[in-house]
Amino acid sequence: MQATTTSSSVPALPRWPGRLASGEVLQRIGHVASGAILPALLFALWVTAVQRQWLPEQILPPPSLVWQSLTELWASGELQDHLAISASRVAWSLLIGGSAGLLLGFAMGLSRTVRAYVRPTFDVVSQFPVLGWIPLLIIFAGIDEALKISAVSIAVVVPVAVNTLKGIANIPHTLLEVARVYQFSLPQVVHRVVLPAAAPSLFNGLRQAVMQAWLTLVFVELLASSEGIGYLMVWGRQLAQLDLVVVGMLLIGAVGVVLDLLLRWAEAALQTWRRAAF
Repeated sequence: MQATTTSSSVPALPRWPGRLASGEVLQRIGHVASGAILPALLFALWVTAVQRQWLPEQILPPPSLVWQSLTELWASGELQDHLAISASRVAWSLLIGGSAGLLLGFAMGLSRTVRAYVRPTFDVVSQFPVLGWIPLLIIFAGIDEALKISAVSIAVVVPVAVNTLKGIANIPHTLLEVARVYQFSLPQVVHRVVLPAAAPSLFNGLRQAVMQAWLTLVFVELLASSEGIGYLMVWGRQLAQLDLVVVGMLLIGAVGVVLDLLLRWAEAALQTWRRAAF
């Protein structure tokens, strides 16, 4: 006699991948369309204000003039030069400030002695805005490249150190106990336990540092610089060519979006490595 097949033993039918893929595509299209509504409304308001002359052209340049200035600067290579200089400053600042922040965060997170002596001073100093460091940096570093890199490096140290410290503090004690049982050395503890467990917080600090570096650099270039995106905006304001100012603003926003996309891709790769590490 054949055995009776119950409903619980019948395997569940797999989902149709075509419907799932189409649903994901529609959802992404909906997100993109929702995010494009506000920029479209702002652009329409800009065009309307120019056509009806709500503001003089010297104050609110038309989109056609901004596009013309953008294409001319790009064709001449001047825009790429300013962008390359700003990107170089950000890279050096991330290298210097990020390394210092990591060392400081690891030292405070792994050593109670260092945390007891350094943490109170760090909490006070981290409250200082970058603008407050500028007069002191001018005295010691002048107004050349050292000023810009030093100011941006200071802005990078704080988020990297804070997130590194938080990541280490949130590591489960059981993982550290296992490391003690196996008598891991300090490099092994950092590589086998701290880095995989604190990876999300470390990456969060990196993302904050990159965005903070970019925004701080533009601010510093607005104050004292003869090159870079910030200088391009100051030059346009001094010449009463606000189309150059708008070009600089658009470029800053575009670079910010590209950096965010790259960091998201790196975060996805990091999560894959983290799962493999455990």
